[in-house]
Formats: sequence, structure tokens, C-alpha cells
Amino acid sequence: MTKNLAASNKVMKSYLSELMTDEDIAEDNSKLEKLLSNVDEIKNEISTDKSQQKAEISAKVIKEENIPIVDAGQIEEQVSIEEAEEETKASPHFSKESFQAMFFKVAGLVVAVPLVELGGIHNLTEIHHLMGKPDWFKGVMLNREDKVNVVDTALWVMRERCNDELMASLNYEYIIMLSDSSWGLAAESIVDTVTLTENDVKWVESSDRPWLAGLVKDRMCALLNVESLISLLNKG
Repeated sequence: MTKNLAASNKVMKSYLSELMTDEDIAEDNSKLEKLLSNVDEIKNEISTDKSQQKAEISAKVIKEENIPIVDAGQIEEQVSIEEAEEETKASPHFSKESFQAMFFKVAGLVVAVPLVELGGIHNLTEIHHLMGKPDWFKGVMLNREDKVNVVDTALWVMRERCNDELMASLNYEYIIMLSDSSWGLAAESIVDTVTLTENDVKWVESSDRPWLAGLVKDRMCALLNVESLISLLNKG
């Protein structure tokens, strides 16, 4: 066991070093519930902030353009256009200000996902394997009435490092849902949530890993570009 752990740590150090040049244990159920509670509170705050911002933009449009108050649907459309233009300028859209990120661990590698793009966390249950799918596709897990497409995160994120020894040591316990998609990443443990700023991350502008938004400097871990990751997974 000690030998496997040492080998896994060595693999992770080498892997993170390559990412830079290219531009602890599983938590118990009580800690997971506390984390999920924090996530829900933060996401509610984010939703409230967006509603307030939308109202402010609506008032600004009416005041600056000196237009009469029209149907609420028309104002909503105008606000949506302005928000879309605002997000197009920022890449990624959460990098221009502080943002919350949740950290989880896979085979010794710590991975971060922005909370605004976290769709939820589930305990891993029975997975139904499907024939003819890529090896990184572990199968489908039923969560109440929803079907979750489970991704073998180690194989997807660091395939070149996944030897037999590493794969045999994996102990997935959680599923990290990506935004509002049906895709979920298998995780061994949930670490914590942290507030990051733009300067805390070494952003990757161009890479052969489109799913990688950058590296969190202090923790030397990968920050996911969830939108790109979902797109890649949909394409298989």
C-alpha cells in the first residue's frame, strides 16, 4: 500500500510539472453534508447577485436611452443581450473577479471546479456499464429519476499516467456533476471550497487540453473549464 501511494505521488508531481510547461483522505458523510450546505448557500447568493445585477441593468437601459417602460419581456431580452455580450468579452467568464471553487481529489491529483458551474455532488452507487463506449466512460448511474453519465476522471484527465498500478489503486466514492448537464466526474474524496482571485490562477490561453482553464498556483492543481469539458464529453 505504501509503495502504491509513493508511486501515485511521484506520478502526480511529474504530471503537474508537465501542465505548467504546457502553458486526504476521503471525507466522511458529515463533512460532505456540511460542504453541500455551503455550496447551496453560495449558489443562492450567486443567483441573488445575478438578479440584482439584472435589475440594475434594466434600470440603466431605461434611464440612459430615455425610453418609456415597455413590456417586461422586452426588457428581459435586452438584458439578456447585454449579459451575453459581457460574458463573451471575458474568457473564462469567472476569471475577472473573485470566485468560489470546490476542490476534489483523484489518484493523488487535486482538481478544482468553479462553484457557479457545479451541478451537485452525489454518492457513487451502482453503475450500469454500456457496451461500445470509450474506456473513460464508466457507465450510467441512476440518481432518483435522473441518469448520470459517469466519467472515469483519471483516464480522462491524465490517461498517459494511468498504468495498471494506478488504476488498481482508485477508490471512487463521489460524483461531481458538471453544470446542468448529465455528465458527472468520479472523485475519490472532497477536499474543501476556497475563494480564488484571477491572480491565484495561472491561466492557460492555448493548450492541447481544452478542458483545462488553468492551474491554481498555491495548490498546484488543475482548474476545470467546465463548458469546454462538457462539449468534449458530448462529442465523445
